[in-house]
Amino acid sequence: MKKTIALIGMILISVSLMAQGYQVGDKATDFRLLNVDGNYVSMSDYPDARGFIVIFSCNHCPYVVAYEDRMIELHNEFSPQGFPVIAINPNDPEVQPADSYEMMQVRAREKGFPFAYVIDEGQKIYPQYGATRTPHVFLLKRNGQDLEVAYIGAIDDNYQDASQVNERYLANAIHAVMNNEKPDPDFTRAIGCTIKTK
Repeated sequence: MKKTIALIGMILISVSLMAQGYQVGDKATDFRLLNVDGNYVSMSDYPDARGFIVIFSCNHCPYVVAYEDRMIELHNEFSPQGFPVIAINPNDPEVQPADSYEMMQVRAREKGFPFAYVIDEGQKIYPQYGATRTPHVFLLKRNGQDLEVAYIGAIDDNYQDASQVNERYLANAIHAVMNNEKPDPDFTRAIGCTIKTK
């Protein structure tokens, strides 16, 4: 009985650690997810990338809507420097129909997204990362053949008004990585809607 309890305890601890997802410094695994253009996207499709701005995003969340133009600006600013945006919709469309693949295609066309906008079918990727909100940012940097998590959290310190932003957390983290420096801060609290799951 004691062995069984100890084993259950170890399993619960393991599950808890898995649920936490990536921490800064962890190696990120690649994914293969369906993009709004009908093609599958992997980070390996970008052999010249120095890293990635992975943003867990969606259609319906007002926080995401407030950040969409800034996400476009981030991609346009940093993709030419080797850090493209990949937006991942982690929401279950049965729980939130506004976040269906078809509605993603509509939103991408409306906004003219210049970046990949992919769906986390089966909700397998967001738990690996430990994403809990939309938007939730994971900045990855190339480290040899690996991709290492360099920053986790918010895009900046004011979702409501881009003109009132004081701290561009993500942009500052990217600049630090490009200068071979450690981002400071390398972690902030993501502000947004909870990820929709059954």
